Amino acid sequence: MYKGFEPFFDKDSRVLILGSFPSVKSRESGFYYGNKQNKFFKTLSRFFDEETPDSIEAKKDFLKRRRIALYDVISECEITGSSDSKISLYKNADMDAVLNCAHIEKILLNGTKAYGIFKNLYPDRACILMPSTSPANPRYDYKKWADALMFLKEY
Repeated sequence: MYKGFEPFFDKDSRVLILGSFPSVKSRESGFYYGNKQNKFFKTLSRFFDEETPDSIEAKKDFLKRRRIALYDVISECEITGSSDSKISLYKNADMDAVLNCAHIEKILLNGTKAYGIFKNLYPDRACILMPSTSPANPRYDYKKWADALMFLKEY
């Protein structure tokens, strides 16, 4: 069984972005979206017109300043490689740890696997399915991400 990361958030977080489970490269790097080919931090940096953070500390600083919380819907699982389709025997993450502590206004699900699991756990909770930022996703859509993040410009 592989273990995922603890949630990254603070009481000022306003958006919760949930993935499925960290990729091999992310687990090796020790933080979310550690694969340099993943478009996640490039997307956020472009939206906020900032340089893409390259270290874990720079990523954490960026996320805190922008009031973004990160977590995955799966806390541990069996997985071969990094593909969501290879996830099995998984345990759901305790998202209440974030939802009960931060003032989350919007929940974005990074990909269909994360969305499906979240909706099974929280069928009545509003959330938005986002196009995965994975390098394996040919249907990535920057505009959809920018539209979903626009409310953060108020802060």
